Amino acid sequence: MTTEPETEDLLALPIAAVAQQTGLSAHTLRYYEKVGLVESVGRNAGGQRRYAAGDLDWLSFLLRLRTTGMSIADMQRFAELRRAGSATVPQRLELLREHAEAVQAHIQELQTNLRDLNAKIDHYEGMLANPEQESTP
Repeated sequence: MTTEPETEDLLALPIAAVAQQTGLSAHTLRYYEKVGLVESVGRNAGGQRRYAAGDLDWLSFLLRLRTTGMSIADMQRFAELRRAGSATVPQRLELLREHAEAVQAHIQELQTNLRDLNAKIDHYEGMLANPEQESTP
């Protein structure tokens, strides 16, 4: 007679599957756990990590923060505040607002740089279309 797996086991994923889904290496996942970005991950009877759906959601959010340039230190601070519970919502909100402002400033800087690049592209395309046009850097 076989037994039905527990519901939690159906949702739990080994580190290799999480690495594949997130694009993070197993080493990075263990590092995130070590430095407190990810709470202690559940383990199976053999001691192997098993990530729950909530862990994957949190990792997805951490990846967004990382992609937007948030420092590991600020990510750690956010994770620490999150673990401390709902009393820290104002501090988490402030941290996210500050980061959003930094991201917006970076986007504006990138847009300025893109305009300059496009102007230079237009210049060189014009030179190709009209070889007599004088070159400038």
